[in-house]
Amino acid sequence: PCTECSCSSGKDPDKDPSHTKKKEKGDGLCVPKIFFGTRTHKQITQISRELKRTAYSCVPMTILSSRDYTCIHPVVSNSSNRNEMCVELLEGKHGRSCSYYHGVHKLSEHHALQPVCQAWDIEDLVRLGRKLRACPYFAARELLLGADIVFCPYNYLLDPQIRDSMDIKLKDQVVILDEAHNIEDCARESVSYGVTESQLRAAREELDFMVTNSIRQRHHEPLRAVCCSLI
Repeated sequence: PCTECSCSSGKDPDKDPSHTKKKEKGDGLCVPKIFFGTRTHKQITQISRELKRTAYSCVPMTILSSRDYTCIHPVVSNSSNRNEMCVELLEGKHGRSCSYYHGVHKLSEHHALQPVCQAWDIEDLVRLGRKLRACPYFAARELLLGADIVFCPYNYLLDPQIRDSMDIKLKDQVVILDEAHNIEDCARESVSYGVTESQLRAAREELDFMVTNSIRQRHHEPLRAVCCSLI
């Protein structure tokens, strides 16, 4: 049991001066989430296994991971572009939808994933998802709202696009980075993009056409110059 916080001493949190100050300002007491970032998905399994051995095994938690690890749709999971196919199904393109997505609540509300039970890992989530025919990927995202501990790979915390898509807010939260010496490479990858020479030449041709036909010339000329210099 914890010894530093009010729950161990029986002290009423509302009488804490800092809490009173917050309430005077009109703010409610906000308990931060712990975001635990790891280098790989495999390490998340190891950490959740360790969490099971602690006194905090039953705290609300979730694991954010890619569709590569959590998609169970028989067609999408065998596709080389799971993200795109998943989005197409959710948007109802080609007149089809994803029955697994519509069963998300069955998984996110299942007793095995509730705080009274032990910590779980990605394999547990996927196994239960198959049993209930419910999507583990979106169930994990739904559990984010009530979770005290959120496990995820580095890029979920470092890449602004992924943070936005997953609705991750890091302000006033606790962030733990496991093996943080790998952060530089991950941060570099998050803001890097690869292009081929043929793509650059095709872009230059299109920009030539834009400039020649006076289409937003002021914007396209600098882009054409960048393409030319890279080529």
